Amino acid sequence: QVQLVESGGGLVQAGDSLRLSCAASGRTISIYRMGWFRQAPGKEREFVARIAWNARIIYYADSVKGRFAISRDKATNTANLQMNNLKPEDTAVYYCAADLTEVPGTWDTWGQGTQVTVSS
Repeated sequence: QVQLVESGGGLVQAGDSLRLSCAASGRTISIYRMGWFRQAPGKEREFVARIAWNARIIYYADSVKGRFAISRDKATNTANLQMNNLKPEDTAVYYCAADLTEVPGTWDTWGQGTQVTVSS
């Protein structure tokens, strides 16, 4: 089993930056990928970014390309999401997730979420 805990959310103004972290614990050796998702009020959860745990293979949603950067630190079992030039439409609960199989997109384990609010 793998447990995920997010941190780093908060209230910021448009144009500001935030850095989210996701700490993984438990059987971390089984992690293939880490990803970030977000869910705004009244909307479905959407993909934000993902990174392979053992390779620098990274994908971003078009809406965050050039502004967000995902990274991972295997020494601390942490995945980070650096968010720059934040916009009000980035307001959402941000979740991290882990793929525990070779098949991308299974997202077997989820964190509890952290709120990001961007004021205009």
